[in-house]
Amino acid sequence: MINKVEICGVNTAKLPNLSNDKKIELLKRIKEGDNVAREEFIQGNLRLVLSVIQRFNSRGETADDLFQVGCIGLIKAIDNFNLEVGVKFSTYAVPMIIGEVRRYLRDYNSIRVSRSLRDTAYKALQAKERLISKNQKEPTIAEIAKELDMEKEEIVFALDAIADPVSLYEPVYHDGGDAIFVMDQVKDEKSCDELWLEQIGLKEAMKRLSNREKHILSLRFFQGRTQMEVANEIGISQAQVSRLEKSAIAHMRKYM
Repeated sequence: MINKVEICGVNTAKLPNLSNDKKIELLKRIKEGDNVAREEFIQGNLRLVLSVIQRFNSRGETADDLFQVGCIGLIKAIDNFNLEVGVKFSTYAVPMIIGEVRRYLRDYNSIRVSRSLRDTAYKALQAKERLISKNQKEPTIAEIAKELDMEKEEIVFALDAIADPVSLYEPVYHDGGDAIFVMDQVKDEKSCDELWLEQIGLKEAMKRLSNREKHILSLRFFQGRTQMEVANEIGISQAQVSRLEKSAIAHMRKYM
């Protein structure tokens, strides 16, 4: 769908590609009110819009609709871009285009969110755009809350309510080789290398203990028994359980 050649009457195979120097020249002319330069700059950045809407390929929307919405984001980026900050236009424009497309998808989402939450969320998004335009960087939640004179929690709840679910298989970056997906950026707390190595170390250290020490540690730390419960089960005093437990842990620490 996104890969078709003609979108909104535009032949995407023949889109111009502007050099960085040309972009800077056109942006300067745009700031002086040159509409011809503005049109040329828009045409020269339609490839950017096309690349952004690729990531929304699986949302069931037509390429023409997404392309038009992306162009609105591009135009907003042109109007708000500040050459003096020294940031590349594409770096500034991509989040603006993505934001415009996501707003469009939220407005036509079948999942309904309360009006008050939607109003708060849209105010937060507008404040975010103002802060980006002013500071040329992404604002924090605290900065948005301060701008709106609201609690941070209100902003977070509202933005979460209108957030689109993202597939773990959605590509977030592609440099011509293998794509990097969302799942590649999510840390697995249960299977990270540190825990895996720690578990191996624990198993090896447990092998160095006597059978009684292994049994006590198993009851205490894997089954959650108290020292008194362990003492009653294996027929020794709580003081002996405590001594054996401390001794076993000391041996394991020394080995590890």
